[in-house]
Amino acid sequence: MIIYKNLNIKRKHKNAIIAIGNFDGLHLGHKKVLNQAKLKAEKENLKFGVITFEPIPSMFFNSSIRHHRINLIEQKIYYLKKIKLDFLIIIKFNKSFSNISADNFIKKILVNKLKSKYIFVSQNFRFGKKRGGDINTLKKFEKKYSYKTIVTTPYKKNKKITSSSLIRKSIADGNVVSVQRFLGRPWSVIGKVIKGQQRGRKIGFPTCNIKWNSYALLKLGVYAVKVDSKNFNKRGIANIGYRPTFNGKTLLLEVNIFGIKTNLYKKILKVSFIKFIRSEKKFKNISALKSQIKRDIILARK
Repeated sequence: MIIYKNLNIKRKHKNAIIAIGNFDGLHLGHKKVLNQAKLKAEKENLKFGVITFEPIPSMFFNSSIRHHRINLIEQKIYYLKKIKLDFLIIIKFNKSFSNISADNFIKKILVNKLKSKYIFVSQNFRFGKKRGGDINTLKKFEKKYSYKTIVTTPYKKNKKITSSSLIRKSIADGNVVSVQRFLGRPWSVIGKVIKGQQRGRKIGFPTCNIKWNSYALLKLGVYAVKVDSKNFNKRGIANIGYRPTFNGKTLLLEVNIFGIKTNLYKKILKVSFIKFIRSEKKFKNISALKSQIKRDIILARK
């Protein structure tokens, strides 16, 4: 998969099948769109590419939205590679791009730059200045520009339409089991281990501390997790919260990895959430906290 960070793509990638979207989380609904597009590319003997946007437009337009992403762009690229695209175009979503009208997006980008043959989108796809374009806009110009719009039907899981909004709601509720069903894999975050105050180590439960960054806000509390690094794949237990027993003020993910005692400071870890154990709470003293952590670990190991 070749990654473009501009619209100057190679000739071999023009006249291709293009799927367009944010694809945040790359959930089962997204995979349905992409797999249909890939099958069409194979049938028509055409290249297959994806257009996505960075940052996510909703975060660009509203700077107060800090915790929104299901996946970072690095994770999105990783999951798209698994689908075996021919190419990926990451469009920088900025003020200039947001002012392009829907008509000009079609004419100048999809047609003049990319020479798209088939355009795959979801039913609720919106594009162009002030979200002025939709699937009807795309269809209106099909004959003029000699392309075909293919709108995929929503993917339903347990009679619910799988969407990034639904997944964010499940994340906020701490329902990581449902999130896994919608994604087709455990939901995970990646981050660099930062230096903490080593309270966990002092009470016998050393933790790796990771900033939460721009991920959708998970319900505060304790979770059973799996932790991956370049050197290991281990189970563990994690707490996301503010550490009220210690009057903490900063949102932090603290991960106790079973069977790992080495210092992982500055290492990159992937933490996958398997099940919710309990909500975050303030304990009367350190002894009560230690007793609860022991009980949490027993549940996490099950």
